[in-house]
Amino acid sequence: MVEKNVVWARQGEAFWRTHHDAWKRSELNQRQYCAAQGIPLKAFGNWRAIFKAEPQPPERKLLYRRRGLSPPVSHPLSHPLSPGTYPSSLPEGLIVPRPREGHRRRFSEADKHWILEEATQPGASVAAIARRYGIDRRVLRRWKQELAVVTAPGFVTVQITDAEALS
Repeated sequence: MVEKNVVWARQGEAFWRTHHDAWKRSELNQRQYCAAQGIPLKAFGNWRAIFKAEPQPPERKLLYRRRGLSPPVSHPLSHPLSPGTYPSSLPEGLIVPRPREGHRRRFSEADKHWILEEATQPGASVAAIARRYGIDRRVLRRWKQELAVVTAPGFVTVQITDAEALS
C-alpha cells in the first residue's frame, strides 16, 4: 500500500493515459491497480473521468475470415439448395445457415430465381420460405423488384399485314 507521508509529484496527461490504457488491459479494478502501481486513486479517477468523456473512435472490425469461405448455396452434384450439403446442427427446416456476425452471404442469380420461384408457388408462405433460407422477407421483396426490372417486357416489333390477304 502507498505510504501516507510520501509526496506525490504531479504527472502529465501522457503518464495518466499510459496508466489508464494499462489498467484497461489488466484484470484489476481501479483500487487494486492504483495500489499495485503506487499511484493515487483519486488522481487516477479524475483522469479516468477525463478520458471517458473523450469521444471514442469506433471499434475496428476484422477484414479477414478465420475459416474458409462457406459452401456455395447450390452444389453442382446435388439438388440446388439441398439441406444435405449443410451441417445437421441447423435448426429444423433451415436450408442455408445464417451468416456470422458482420459477414454477408452471396446468392447467385440462379439461387435467387430458385428461391423466388418457390415463393411464388400457390399457397407458399413468403415468411416461411425466407426463414428456411435464413434471409429476411424484405430481401425476397427486393430480389423480386430487381429481377422484375431485368425481365420486364420491352418493345415488340409488330408487322401489320392486310387482313383480307390472310383469308
